[in-house]
Amino acid sequence: MSTRSKCLILLLSIASARAGDKEKTEKAKDVPKFHIQPASSYANKQTSAGLTIAVVPYLTDEQNRSAFGKVNLNDHGVLPVMVVMQNDSKQTLNLQSMRFEYVGIDQKHVEATPSRDVPYLEGASRPKYGPGIPSPIPLPPRSGKKSKLNIPEIEGLAMAVKMLPAGDSAHGFVYFQVRHWKGSRVYINGIREAATGKELFYFEVPLD
Repeated sequence: MSTRSKCLILLLSIASARAGDKEKTEKAKDVPKFHIQPASSYANKQTSAGLTIAVVPYLTDEQNRSAFGKVNLNDHGVLPVMVVMQNDSKQTLNLQSMRFEYVGIDQKHVEATPSRDVPYLEGASRPKYGPGIPSPIPLPPRSGKKSKLNIPEIEGLAMAVKMLPAGDSAHGFVYFQVRHWKGSRVYINGIREAATGKELFYFEVPLD
């Protein structure tokens, strides 16, 4: 091979690499950034006994891309809700028994689905519950086969904090097998003072 041919191949390789880098950069710019603000800065929040809890339903493609990449969980019958907590009390809080429920405008409750079970859900073929439709306790996985929801972000970003020290904050997603309706809210209970075991008053935070 002549020197001229070798130079031409080298130039083509460099141009191709630069084009690939440019494409990757442009795609990265298209992905919205996932970031968490202080609980007090969100519109949908409640404060009790020095604890502030904010909730944010992830409904749009842009919101879902920022956390879960290409998968919009809503298209598969799952509503992801970001929960942000700020403990401004003087007590460490025990969150091991904390429970989340989605309360629809028909006052029916749907318990959160454990993050470890979400990758096994059958997705869009499962019923989407809303007003006028019974809201059972979320069903267990129907088979051992994982679905399109088999992405590491679902468990990696889930709310998993067990203790929340005074002055500290925490955040994570909880997942509901529902179709979201305006006017719904998240019911949270089971939060206790670590030192005394005393349970805090329940939280009921609107989603809209």
